[in-house]
Amino acid sequence: MDTRETGWRPAERVRGMGESVFTEMTELARRTGAVNLGQGVPELDGPRPLLEEVAAAVLAGANQYPPAYGFPALREAVAGHQRRRYGLEYAPQGEVLVTTGATEAIAAALMALCDPGDEVLAFDPCYDAYPAAARFAGARLVPVPLAEETDGEGRPGFALDLDALRAAVTGRTRVLMLNTPHNPTGKVFTAAELTAIAELCRERDLTVVTDEVYEHLVYDDATHRTIAALPGMRERTLTISSAGKTFNVTGWKVGWVCGPARLVAAVAAAKQFLTYASGTPYQEALARALGGVEEWAGELRRTLRRNRDLLSEGLTRAGLRPYRAEAGYFLQADIRAWGHADGVRFCRELPLRAGVVAIPTSAFHLAPDAPSHLVRFSFCRQEKSVVEAVEKLIAAA
Repeated sequence: MDTRETGWRPAERVRGMGESVFTEMTELARRTGAVNLGQGVPELDGPRPLLEEVAAAVLAGANQYPPAYGFPALREAVAGHQRRRYGLEYAPQGEVLVTTGATEAIAAALMALCDPGDEVLAFDPCYDAYPAAARFAGARLVPVPLAEETDGEGRPGFALDLDALRAAVTGRTRVLMLNTPHNPTGKVFTAAELTAIAELCRERDLTVVTDEVYEHLVYDDATHRTIAALPGMRERTLTISSAGKTFNVTGWKVGWVCGPARLVAAVAAAKQFLTYASGTPYQEALARALGGVEEWAGELRRTLRRNRDLLSEGLTRAGLRPYRAEAGYFLQADIRAWGHADGVRFCRELPLRAGVVAIPTSAFHLAPDAPSHLVRFSFCRQEKSVVEAVEKLIAAA
């Protein structure tokens, strides 16, 4: 029906949120048959015992609502994971909340912590759910650009710009949205960077929401640390993670939030009116799998690191300069050697030119003056897909 005849219009909070570049590029891959290195959807399967646990749980009748805070055994497993890995103690009852994926946890956290007019800081580029969640909460997301740097081996990468972060804090700032390991850059924030961020948060009384979904997918000499473990930070930090990236089960949408009871209760108050609760058989199976996550994650890291290296070497041979990827699923590449400065146009033409799909990094940027010459390639694929994409890129160079 023509909206002009009814007077209907979309609410302001969703106005302008049309089809995303991710949807557009996925459709391009489908239509052209190109190798899809765009979205971070793994081609790799989860651990067989975990999949069998879910099937058994479904058949055993675990198909009704779990408790609002999540299946008790999973909350205990998450608390145990945080204790073993980071030395942080969280009470399974009250300080751990299971969510429908990390994205719901982020949305519920910002709804719980922000009033209309408040400001949320996030490092730019950032995961596209952050500005959307801030907008739904009535808050404004303020981008803090990461600085580009080159390491001792001449590889480009990203670093904290502490001066830019300090300059972004105002009297309206309530939350710092931290993402480490970082999407889309693959950066892992260093101990020194986290210490500087924590000092500023204590000084300006900021609450931190930290998205750590790639916590187990860190490569080479990089080390993931959680800011919640630093002095004075546990009581002002909500830590978010999920099973999706760790176990290659992104479709299960099981995430969790850990933090002090007063903050977790606020998130739960918002979350109960989003999904209430979900994923009972998945929660039951993950409760048993999380204790053995290190063995599984070690194997997955080796696979992903091999794929990353194949892709990085291939991009180099194709003349597309790759950036460092210390963690996660993605590599950034500079496209200017191919005569392009516009990542969106490059990605729209790439399926026809080379038979490969990527995502323009500008889709993750909020600052109007952000660079447009970077694109993001995913390597969470089967090795044969990465090899095929590399061969196509080199042939098209």
